[in-house]
Amino acid sequence: MKVRKIPLRKCIGCNEMKGKKELIRIVCNKQGEINVDLTGKAHGRGAYICNNKPCFEKIKKSKALNRAFQSEVPQEVYERLVKEISDSEE
Repeated sequence: MKVRKIPLRKCIGCNEMKGKKELIRIVCNKQGEINVDLTGKAHGRGAYICNNKPCFEKIKKSKALNRAFQSEVPQEVYERLVKEISDSEE
């Protein structure tokens, strides 16, 4: 039986390579809208973050999402990320 290769992505908070399923994807589409993509299949440029508070604090403090998308990230995106992270930690 053939072993399937697990796709790896880099977290923009801690710069660690992890499996795509372990990370949360934030996507910027062609219209410039930035959203949290829980399916991992939305069209657009994606950035990944670990599913924990320390990585979230790092990206918020260093404005890593702003650099990744080369635009200002709305506060609603950060609020949605906090909600997703706190839901998964319960």
